[in-house]
Amino acid sequence: MTSSCFPEAVVGPLPVIYPFIVSNPGEATQAKRRIAAVTIGHLPPPLVRTGLAGGARELERLVDEYAQADGLDRRRRERLARLIVETAERTGLAHEAGLGDDFGPDEALRRIDAWLCDLKDLAIKDGLHIYGRAPASDEADPSWQASAAAERSALIAALDGRRVAPGPAGAPARGRRDVLPTGRNLFTADPRMLPTPTAMDFGRLAADEVIRNHLQTHGEMPRALVIDLWGSATLRTGGEEIAQGLALMGCRPIWDHATGRVTGIEVLPAATIGRPRVDVTWRISGLFRDLFPAQIALIDAAVRTVAAREEPNDDNPLAAARRSSGGNGAPALARIFGTAPGAYGAGIEDLLGRGSDRDTLGAGYLAATSHAYGGADGGGTPVPGGFAARVASADLLLHPGDDPGRDLLEGAEDAAFIGGFAAAAAALGRTPDLIMLDVTDPQRPRARPLGAALARIVRGRAVNPRFIAGLMRHGPRGAAELAETVDRLVAFAETTGAVPSALLDLVHETYLADPRVRDFLLLENPAAARAIAARLDAARRKGLWHPRRNDIGADLLTFAAEVP
Repeated sequence: MTSSCFPEAVVGPLPVIYPFIVSNPGEATQAKRRIAAVTIGHLPPPLVRTGLAGGARELERLVDEYAQADGLDRRRRERLARLIVETAERTGLAHEAGLGDDFGPDEALRRIDAWLCDLKDLAIKDGLHIYGRAPASDEADPSWQASAAAERSALIAALDGRRVAPGPAGAPARGRRDVLPTGRNLFTADPRMLPTPTAMDFGRLAADEVIRNHLQTHGEMPRALVIDLWGSATLRTGGEEIAQGLALMGCRPIWDHATGRVTGIEVLPAATIGRPRVDVTWRISGLFRDLFPAQIALIDAAVRTVAAREEPNDDNPLAAARRSSGGNGAPALARIFGTAPGAYGAGIEDLLGRGSDRDTLGAGYLAATSHAYGGADGGGTPVPGGFAARVASADLLLHPGDDPGRDLLEGAEDAAFIGGFAAAAAALGRTPDLIMLDVTDPQRPRARPLGAALARIVRGRAVNPRFIAGLMRHGPRGAAELAETVDRLVAFAETTGAVPSALLDLVHETYLADPRVRDFLLLENPAAARAIAARLDAARRKGLWHPRRNDIGADLLTFAAEVP
């Protein structure tokens, strides 16, 4: 940082005390680098597991009744089987569970039961965290109680000019109990050690799940894919996302046993990996670019080492790309893309929700991803059309999610990166799979299509009465969280087409048609109420939502008139 940089010019020697969520190490690191902040870690919102709601709960009751009747009363069992499938179709859960027209009763029931179990596994927030206060649901946990006290003490110490002890950053809900108690000055992993051996083991499991899912869906191996690679997730997991891509390519890091630092790359023989290699393209975030030049160099070295192997084209698409380049291998082997140095985001954040058509969104996403990165210093150079070629050749987008306390509808970035890719691919005449890789439990990775992932979040979290009651305890901020959920869901509808009308019906019924929630929004945060109505009405007018009721347009107008 020089004296002419804005943070230095604005802040100078002024101390910056920055309470920061302990599960976001990347952004905390950025605050330290830019403004020398003392980042005092605080707890994330408490997570709880709760029962199913609405149509899913009704379906669960029928499935339980069927299980009790199984083997006892054939006629009752057959009647219940028909009723379960009919209820699943009426509520929209049949589509979400992946039921096909040609499925027999046994397979349909198996899929419905599996979908309900997956839905029940989702942990949801029970309100928000209040700084320095332990959540009521975790009163028996000494670490959370200690965290609340430590947060208060650290803030007082920092304001008094005293030292705040350092502590690691990470997601406690993902097993990082070492980050407790919070109330410490956050630090992160040594980038020279990423990905760690443990991260590589978990990355290999995740890569196997991606391949299993693709084989099950398409009956063949994926040949090429694009993976989103973000800075905070990399620090939080020890580099699991890097490891996922390396494993798909058939590589692994080489570590120095004395220091644990990564010193190189090893390409595994084809016989060892037992399958063709996958051509992986990495779409890196601006924060990843800033924090991890050594990892960019490592990935680039892996790409070029794999491409240099003399293996059949069908087994090694990178080697095939090298051979077809006519000796001009550097541009043909560019596989790490991001925004220009100093630029951040997916390029379409400011376009979402403003009436932009899908072609415009896709063009904005491709234009922003203008630079290829690599070489010994991890630097970037403009490569016009380079990333578009990789999107056009991809069988799927892989979007990992590791933090149990955050989902696709809780940040604008997910809708921008996933939706931007989908819009760009559509503009290029392609419809690759959009796969959400759930690694919140790294030992049990789950690859889900975007539509299934969104349906799980809406039914399990967004319309869950426990989730809504938790946010209602926080007044205006809680109402704003509901508005953000709707905004992100409609953004996915605008960019991907992966949001069925049934999900928007559910959100409307829960947020605006329910008198209790409707009155809460109008009383506590009229701006949030207005935003929810406007986003849903825009989705209806653009043909993204076809409500079950014919009077929804009039209802939204009536609601808008009630907003102060």
